[in-house]
Amino acid sequence: MGAQWKVKHKEIAANAKGRIFGKLAKEIIVAARNGADPDMNPRLRLAVEQAKKASMPKETLDRAIKKGAGLLDAGVNYEKVTYEGFAPHQVPVIVECLTDNVNRTISSMRVLFRKGQLGAAGSVSWDFDHLGMIEATPDVVGCDPEEVAIEVGAQDLEPGEEGATLFYTDLTDLDAVSRALPAHGFTVQSAQLGYRPKNPVAIGEAERAEVEAFLDSIDADDDVQHVFAGLAE
Repeated sequence: MGAQWKVKHKEIAANAKGRIFGKLAKEIIVAARNGADPDMNPRLRLAVEQAKKASMPKETLDRAIKKGAGLLDAGVNYEKVTYEGFAPHQVPVIVECLTDNVNRTISSMRVLFRKGQLGAAGSVSWDFDHLGMIEATPDVVGCDPEEVAIEVGAQDLEPGEEGATLFYTDLTDLDAVSRALPAHGFTVQSAQLGYRPKNPVAIGEAERAEVEAFLDSIDADDDVQHVFAGLAE
């Protein structure tokens, strides 16, 4: 899949929403280490925007910023760790985690990958492009995504879900492009660094259901932030 693996829910249960808030809060805490002012900290600005779109309570958001910036006594140290491997049917997978206990996280990954294969660093990342990913929707009918991509400095694009466009950028251009898109008629829904598969794997419907269940189980782990899968649409 070109974009981050997304678990599709018709209704978001309270515990699922709490899990989303937890992942967003972790990202904010880590981003705020480089400063508590979103205007001066691009990573924090993007994380705060995502939290607001998810309707995170302001008190929760502010507390996460203060924690990360060291303004509260109860500081938490989160470490970013990345795991690579294969889902069933040899679908390559990259899992990004933020954890305060690496031993716990690797133990969880070993269990979660039992139906697939947990690999070493570099075992599948060579088959992905690491880049900026921006999902944006047009504000008016008639916006030409290809023309806009050239004007804002995006490197590539592809159609997204429900009329959205996925704009791809160099790693260092993510913030600049996401800031430029609104002036060209697009509303940014999400912006992050991620992985796009170079050779996505095409499988049948039965096999796809098995792979999706595997990805769902990984995404549900509390330490997991993002899951990227080389699965063809």
